[in-house]
Amino acid sequence: MQKFLILDFGGQYAQLIARRVRECGVYCELRPGGVSAAEIRAFAPIGILLSGGPHSVYAPDAPDVDPELFSLGLPVLGICYGCQLMAQKLGGAVVPARADGAREYGRTETDFDTDCTLFRGLPERSVTWMSHGDYLSALPEGFRAVARSAACPSAAICDEARGFYGLQFHPEVRHTEQGTALLRRFLFDICGATGDWSIADFRTRTVAELRERIGERRVLLALSGGVDSAVCAALLAEAVGERLCCVFVDHGLLRKGEGDAVEAAFAGRDLRFVRVDARGRFLRALQRIASPERKRKIIGAEFIRVFEEESRKLGTVEVLAQGTIYPDVIESGGGAAAVIKSHHNVGGLPEQLRFRELVEPLRALFKDEVRALGRELGLPEALVDRQPFPGPGLAIRIIGPVTADKLETLREADAIFRAELEGAGLRPDQYFAVLTNLRSVGVMGDGRSYDRAVALRAVQTEDFMTADWTRLPHALLDRVSTRIVNEVPGVNRVLYDITSKPPATVEYE
Repeated sequence: MQKFLILDFGGQYAQLIARRVRECGVYCELRPGGVSAAEIRAFAPIGILLSGGPHSVYAPDAPDVDPELFSLGLPVLGICYGCQLMAQKLGGAVVPARADGAREYGRTETDFDTDCTLFRGLPERSVTWMSHGDYLSALPEGFRAVARSAACPSAAICDEARGFYGLQFHPEVRHTEQGTALLRRFLFDICGATGDWSIADFRTRTVAELRERIGERRVLLALSGGVDSAVCAALLAEAVGERLCCVFVDHGLLRKGEGDAVEAAFAGRDLRFVRVDARGRFLRALQRIASPERKRKIIGAEFIRVFEEESRKLGTVEVLAQGTIYPDVIESGGGAAAVIKSHHNVGGLPEQLRFRELVEPLRALFKDEVRALGRELGLPEALVDRQPFPGPGLAIRIIGPVTADKLETLREADAIFRAELEGAGLRPDQYFAVLTNLRSVGVMGDGRSYDRAVALRAVQTEDFMTADWTRLPHALLDRVSTRIVNEVPGVNRVLYDITSKPPATVEYE
């Protein structure tokens, strides 16, 4: 299988670049920008992309790249910061834009030189998405400018002899009209991609790898009942069959009726299903814990302890499996990447595990790819299309310490919101209620109240790396608010979150 490498310099769109490359049928991975040339050789990519980033290449603490990268004989595409970094490393110059100079943000009319391979067959003028405050004041030897805007004479550069290309704009965002076409030109015409990445191939290859890796050992899968762990269960069942045991930990942080629903969904399937009632245990561990990071780490550690205890009851179980997916890994940080939040199944894992090995067969997939794999494996559509529910559950939808009373309040409010949405035939990609730590004055029954505020969240997204808030009908929001305030004790105010990701995340904690 061909592989493509994206070096991440902290750009907000780095994960989106990876999604666009995968959409072209090319397997890719994100690595920190400072990865060594030796590691790149070992990965053996067909080409390299240098992402954007918030820094200026001339700043003392700017992220750097191994200069030997440019001697590997591989095609390189730099985007924004990546373009400027490549130019600087190869002898060009980058300077800050003057107040009236090449500073550009947003939609920009850009002219392309269509004799350059990158722009061949494209319109000579198109809209691009710019986001830069620096510009190239001098190009490296062998390079020429092949695109320009009103403010930026070097909106794209290339040295076709060496296969080096740079863009000051972002082809990965939908606002760049020819963005996907540009990426395809680089991947297929310049890097020689064949488009051999598909979910069907991933299934075949991963099942074979799991059989070889696990052998005759038994596997315990941490099953939450969500999309990721369900697809992981189906994949492992195909690979190891009856040696798989799925343990569902009811940690008391589930939505209303969810524990029973999960058990019913897996009843009658050809796998061993064990439900563990650990509600009291998790609630005690979370007493007086307000920090979201501590909540996630405590929940991750408790999960592992429960799985260890269950594995002892099952006999010798050496392998622990989890439904970790690529966004979990990216957001939990690593290398130069920022930690956005530690996912309970990544940053929340204790350093020492009783199991000999941890297996995460979905670790390279984005959420929509996981759903596609579920369909490929023959899982029912109701399970594959189920909206995501985080492993830490309602603990990260309660701001501040978790208590039994708060959990009951949130369950009821969340159930009302979900029922009203589904009754109206609306299906955002994720929707839920959050119990905030805000108390406010209200008037209920001709008396003063001082109760909690519930926030509602609904988003649309392709991959959960970026998301936009859903424009719900006002009449629906009115019904939800009225029902929650009337039916859920202790709540006197309902808010609707209209923040996209970024700058927010989908979940609150």
